[in-house]
Amino acid sequence: MMNFNQLRIFYHAAKTLNYTRAAAELFISQPAVTAQIKAFEEFCGLKLFKKIGRCIFLTSEGQALFEYAQNVFEIEKEIENAIDDIRKLNRGILRIGTTKAYARYFMPVMISAFHRSYPNIRIELNEGSSREMGQSLLEFKNEVAIIAKAEEIEGVRFIPFSKEEMAVIVGPNHPLAKRKSIFFKELAHELFIMKDKGSGTRRLVDYLFAGDHCSPNILMETSNAEFIKQLVQVGEGVSFLVREAVIQEISQHKLVTIPLKGPKIYLDVSIAYLKDQQLSPPAKAFLDTLEKLQVGRDMTPMGIGGYMAKILADHKADK
Repeated sequence: MMNFNQLRIFYHAAKTLNYTRAAAELFISQPAVTAQIKAFEEFCGLKLFKKIGRCIFLTSEGQALFEYAQNVFEIEKEIENAIDDIRKLNRGILRIGTTKAYARYFMPVMISAFHRSYPNIRIELNEGSSREMGQSLLEFKNEVAIIAKAEEIEGVRFIPFSKEEMAVIVGPNHPLAKRKSIFFKELAHELFIMKDKGSGTRRLVDYLFAGDHCSPNILMETSNAEFIKQLVQVGEGVSFLVREAVIQEISQHKLVTIPLKGPKIYLDVSIAYLKDQQLSPPAKAFLDTLEKLQVGRDMTPMGIGGYMAKILADHKADK
């Protein structure tokens, strides 16, 4: 096997045609250069240099090897530059997983803010249920996920990030639309359009029904929140979604929310990543960006809307 150190010494000697200058560039002694060149020639079984007086010249064989060595060390320099760029976040890939609601309502603003700070980082955003995105961390498809905790996942760390207010929604012509407020257990008498079992919302709804010792009358289960809103809008049933995801339809009077008696209900959303794996520089920078959003906030729950407002305010302040 070729001795890469000998190749490097040969390259510097061939480039300078001076053993003393090559030794200075490599921070070694001139006799060490001479000895390593001799050893390299013996390995190759070729004469690589000719000497006339105090001058050295490349043989034709030496010239051929020098051209290859030159390519090798140019690539080495490119590798060093690439490593430096990755460390300084001048290149790299950030793989994020999140729920469909966050992908639509929060991540465009969040990614835009991150991109302003790190314009050369390529971002891959994957969306799915909280369960799917949690599992994607274990499969190394994503490094960071912003999800509700749909289930405990061994090896995954969950850090609280936001609290999303939940809303009971019905169509404008639904009988419940005229009610000022209801108890949650009253929803057991209605046709319910549920999020799928892999979602944090579904886990929360199941917990609420179990707490009232009743169960939902499920008409349909789906992971598609837009489809749920359309079905509810035409009066096919009731549902329970993150308020921020239906705020536009509420303002347009396409959907109606019914206040629940008792305290407001929130869905806890977390930042998730693997416990025992070192994060890449882009993923670490993304976590730092999320943590900065939480600096200085008071103890009241902050949801998508609050974070979006803070990002936009910070952007205006930077201009």
